[in-house]
Amino acid sequence: QVQLVESGGGLVQAGGSLRLSCAASGRTDTISIWTMGWFRQAPGKKREFVAAPNWNKGVPDSVKGRFAISGDNEKSTVWLQMNSLKPEDTAVYYCAAGGRGDRHYETAYDYWGQGTQVTVSS
Repeated sequence: QVQLVESGGGLVQAGGSLRLSCAASGRTDTISIWTMGWFRQAPGKKREFVAAPNWNKGVPDSVKGRFAISGDNEKSTVWLQMNSLKPEDTAVYYCAAGGRGDRHYETAYDYWGQGTQVTVSS
C-alpha cells in the first residue's frame, strides 16, 4: 500500500501563491512521480484533474500558465506550485498516485490522499 499526505494548503488572497506538497510513503517502490497527479474539488462540483508530470491532456484552461507540477523521485514527493491564485481556485486539492493510462481521469489512479484545503479570498 501507498499512503499520500498533502500539505501546504491554506488561506491566501487573490493574486497570491501557494505550493502544495504530496509525500508518498509505504510501498513507494511500486510508484514513481511519473504516476502521480493532482486533482481538486470545489464545493458543489465534481473533482477535476489539475496536473500530472509529463501529461498535458485534460489540464483545465483556467490553470494553464499559473500552475506547475514538479517532483523528486528520491523523496517520493510531488509539488504543485500555484501562482496568481483566483477565488475560483478555492477547492480541496488531492494528490493521487499509481496512475496508469490516461492520467487526467480519476479512475487511472490507485491511491489518494485526504486532501488539503485551499481558500482564495477576493
